[in-house]
Amino acid sequence: MASSPSAKKWVVSVCSIMLLAVVIVVGVVASVRKFEASNLSDAELEKLQSLHNSTMAARLEEVEAALAEHAVDDPEEIASMVAMSIKNSTERRKLGFFSCGTGNPIDDCWRCDPNWQKNRKRLADCGIGFGRNAIGGRDGRYYVVTDSSDDDPVNPRPGTLRHAVIQDQPLWIVFKRDMVITLKQELIMNSFKTIDARGVNVHIANRACITIQFVTNIIIHGLHIHDCKPTGNAMVRSSPSHYGWRTMADGDAISIFGSSHIWVDHNSLSNCADGLVDAVMGSTAITISNNYFTHHNEVMLLGHSDSYVRDKQMQVTIAYNHFGEGLIQRMPRCRHGYFHVVNNDYTHWEMYAIGGSASPTINSQGNRYLAPLNPFAKEVTKRVETAEYQWKGWNWRSEGDLMLNGAYFTPSGAGASASYARASSLGAKSSSMVATMTSGAGVLDCRRGRTC
Repeated sequence: MASSPSAKKWVVSVCSIMLLAVVIVVGVVASVRKFEASNLSDAELEKLQSLHNSTMAARLEEVEAALAEHAVDDPEEIASMVAMSIKNSTERRKLGFFSCGTGNPIDDCWRCDPNWQKNRKRLADCGIGFGRNAIGGRDGRYYVVTDSSDDDPVNPRPGTLRHAVIQDQPLWIVFKRDMVITLKQELIMNSFKTIDARGVNVHIANRACITIQFVTNIIIHGLHIHDCKPTGNAMVRSSPSHYGWRTMADGDAISIFGSSHIWVDHNSLSNCADGLVDAVMGSTAITISNNYFTHHNEVMLLGHSDSYVRDKQMQVTIAYNHFGEGLIQRMPRCRHGYFHVVNNDYTHWEMYAIGGSASPTINSQGNRYLAPLNPFAKEVTKRVETAEYQWKGWNWRSEGDLMLNGAYFTPSGAGASASYARASSLGAKSSSMVATMTSGAGVLDCRRGRTC
């Protein structure tokens, strides 16, 4: 028997009220979590997050059951309501609805502050992992970039990004407005600089990109970096008192060369000529966190060559990143050093996720690995051009990782405690929290009027 129009309206109204109730519960729980997060231990916070997730799942199941029960009344109307509820949930996430108390220690450190724009330098105290002591320009003045041009790499105009990054004194660099910066040559950074693009939409794109060479204490936060191309065979200034000849650059988004105390956080990187983040030639004390990597072949190289033994000192933390669509390999590809790969979300690769040579120590903890459909590309790991009798002694381990769609990690080594101690930089959280902790990976929408 067909339902009357009034009956259908009643069902839709009831379902709408139930959906609204879910939204209200989410808001209340989020508010409580904002209040409690700073006073909870990691274990307590993880327990709270798990409880929150299970409670929300139960409520959503109740709503879905109610919708399913009455779907026959008006399938198109019910389907439209479900789609709208999903869209609203997604939009709230974009607005920062879940920005605070997610269990991500970096974000919870500063995003819970409603006045973060007045306390920008607090970010420097929120670092984790091997690069946690990178203070960038915390102890210097603010420098506001007002000019997106890069007309003269030898004599940059005041107000440009290049003029800011070459200065000798510490600087916290911000941007007056949205801009696309097309660099004629590599942006060669001086020590003790923070590039902080929160609150605006800044792209470095379509030509040269960022070089961090023989410097220390650099923070790069909130940039879109993409379509970087090889440049060089030109003069480029690196400080107020020095400029010199640069040979051809590879076309990396961010190239770290012989540098230390580097933190690369909340950037969106894609489609460059070489790597998205490369660290070589004795670089160390590096954290690569909260970034969103997409549409690229060789994503990340850590270690110059198998013969360059200075990279044995390298320590790199890779945490809370989302390795997304269109990626093929090297997430990362490691040599010699110590690498902590913790609480990342791997949703795409075509060849492999983590590779290495020259006996690196790789400590994979609490990640989520979703293998591709290709039955021959399920393995997370790849030992590059090395026979098994050589790599079976390398210390590679997987602890608490979530393996999906047939993904598998091939461990090796005797598990020497001293080796893994040098490849441990923070406490891993449960892989069940990865989706929440990485939901804001990449550039955050912190424009005026929005909750970052």
